[in-house]
Amino acid sequence: MDFILQPWPWYVAGPIIAFCMFLMFFFGKKFGVSSNLESVCAMGGAGKFVDFFRFDWKKNWWNLTFVVGLIIGGFIADQWLTPDDTVALNPDTVVALSEIGIQNAGSTYLPDEIFSIDALLTVKGFLILIIAGILVGFGSRYAGGCTSGHGIVGLSSLSMESFIAVGGFFIGGLIMTWLILPYVF
Repeated sequence: MDFILQPWPWYVAGPIIAFCMFLMFFFGKKFGVSSNLESVCAMGGAGKFVDFFRFDWKKNWWNLTFVVGLIIGGFIADQWLTPDDTVALNPDTVVALSEIGIQNAGSTYLPDEIFSIDALLTVKGFLILIIAGILVGFGSRYAGGCTSGHGIVGLSSLSMESFIAVGGFFIGGLIMTWLILPYVF
């Protein structure tokens, strides 16, 4: 039981991911959370307002199964497979985060300074949420997929577009972490 409560090592999780990718390639499916979001938006009627979402979402029914699986899997992992909420962070990271106002870094996955209801109901928190949502939506649409789609499927199929997109994701993450985030907090 101890093995289940710990993060799985790469040599276990990696082959499982590779097997799932093989099955998806075999059945001609594409993987990525943004693809699933497209299906959910089309199902919800977004095609009445935006042509991009005007397609037969029923052909992508398995996307909805994937979304339900993500939700159920996340719930199971949170409730029964996570021994506690602490995150093993480098002490230097904890110090750097405390310097920008995030106290008790590593004590939980979602710091209260960013993710609590009180933080989100402030003007600053609301603007961060809206701007981040727009940037993520624009970025995944502009890149033709999200980090999971490009990083797992695209790189495993040796796609040059995915290689460039993943490089852009990493560069954007570094810019956000080192140049923008310290000024936001």
